[in-house]
Amino acid sequence: MKKIFLLTSMILLVASACNRDFDQPNPNSPTIASFWKSDTDAIKGINAVYSTFHRTATLYSRFLFYHGMLRSDEGYGSGGDITLNNIMSFNQTNYNEGLTAGTWQNLFIGVFRANQVIAYVPTIDMNEALKNRIIGEAKFLRGLFYFNLTLYFGRPPLILEPSEPTDRPSSASNAEAWAQVEKDLSEAAAALPLSYTGDDLGRATRGAAMGLLGKAYLQQNKNQEAITALAFFITGEGKGLYTLTANYQDNFKAATENNSESVYEVQFRFNPNESTDDDVDETRINNTGTSIAQFYAPRGVGFSDGGARRWLIGEFKKENTAAGTRDPRLAATLLFDSTDVRGPQSSLVYGQTFASRYGTNTGESSAVWFRKQLNDNEAGRTEEGFRSPNNLRLIRYADILLMYAEALNGIGQTSHAYPFVDMVRVRAGLRPINQAAGWNQAQFLGQIKHERITELTGEGWRFADLQRWGDLGPELSVRDPEFTNFVKGRNEYYPIPQSDIDLNPNLTQNPGY
Repeated sequence: MKKIFLLTSMILLVASACNRDFDQPNPNSPTIASFWKSDTDAIKGINAVYSTFHRTATLYSRFLFYHGMLRSDEGYGSGGDITLNNIMSFNQTNYNEGLTAGTWQNLFIGVFRANQVIAYVPTIDMNEALKNRIIGEAKFLRGLFYFNLTLYFGRPPLILEPSEPTDRPSSASNAEAWAQVEKDLSEAAAALPLSYTGDDLGRATRGAAMGLLGKAYLQQNKNQEAITALAFFITGEGKGLYTLTANYQDNFKAATENNSESVYEVQFRFNPNESTDDDVDETRINNTGTSIAQFYAPRGVGFSDGGARRWLIGEFKKENTAAGTRDPRLAATLLFDSTDVRGPQSSLVYGQTFASRYGTNTGESSAVWFRKQLNDNEAGRTEEGFRSPNNLRLIRYADILLMYAEALNGIGQTSHAYPFVDMVRVRAGLRPINQAAGWNQAQFLGQIKHERITELTGEGWRFADLQRWGDLGPELSVRDPEFTNFVKGRNEYYPIPQSDIDLNPNLTQNPGY
């Protein structure tokens, strides 16, 4: 009888389990909403949004640099990562590949975290000024995440409330996605302070929001709107807050971070208490450094997964300084056989001459590497690692000036645009542009394209520039053979991850995939 009773009990348990609602919340577990009780919780919450920058390798710790630089004509996958090389060559067959799908997913993790701050911090009884600032920071960060989602994927779903497992958002149009970026950044700017001090240095400022807003408008060729936003720096309350540094290379050294030219920097730091030199992963080792340097450094001191195209050198050499010397930005931007103008016997690569490391008759002898994110300027540095403390200067004042000039030219005010280009040129020692030449819009835009190469190469904006100008296409193969594979109407954007489409029937794939 006991055996029959036990068997009957098991049948009843299985039957009841089959009818259980597995989506029902566990009443013993804390809910997300129950966390948000105090100003301390609000600060922890916004800090968690910033920490998305360091999440694995898929955001500003590495992958976003791949997308902005290596996928453009200024760079390429130069190492042994075949998947990376194929994607950068517009030859992607796996739409769930981590390089693209991981970027998408981690950007949405940032959106998810920002949405919680925006939804729950308003309900907290706390200092109103601090509350508004934190909400403004969250809107800036959500705007930044959606800027990248729209730039690289074209049509992301707009998720603007804390997510639920049953949510099935539809793909937004490209215009709708950009409109949300504009809205978030405009509202953020109104709530953010002009500057910070102490431990708060590095949080989003009003200038950061206005700079990114101007960039978002310009990316859509909304030139008048871009001028209005960027005027914050020229004639508005941001005038005088930012200046060009006397030494161009100070914008790329860990010792001179958060300087007068920095509009917004992603903050990285080396923590000596971290127990490993493994890759960046906030969920596993809480690494707050960046692995960009490790993957971009020359072979022998790093992995050399990302290399620079040699045509860039010629762009810097198109004109000398007013003193007749080579443009000093070349040596600050690229490592190659003649980073030192005297040649490979004098050009140092982490303490050794280029000639001694790579010779003059090998495949490496023509190699070029991006330098701005490296730490080779540190005395005694012989190799890179996964925990570089060198901040990423996401938006610089020089970029603001060039964008402002481009937008002025875009509305036909070319004659007013010259001085802003000249500020950037004169800092580098070049002569001002001869305004008497009287360039038309097309000619001036051609000059802007040159100036953005010599000033901003290796900073992650080249693909966005080419996309904005409508210059992406197979014709770029004359200086980057990978563009032979580029298909117009397809490769301007990455594929939406197939795994997301499989889970959400309201998402649709990008054209051509």
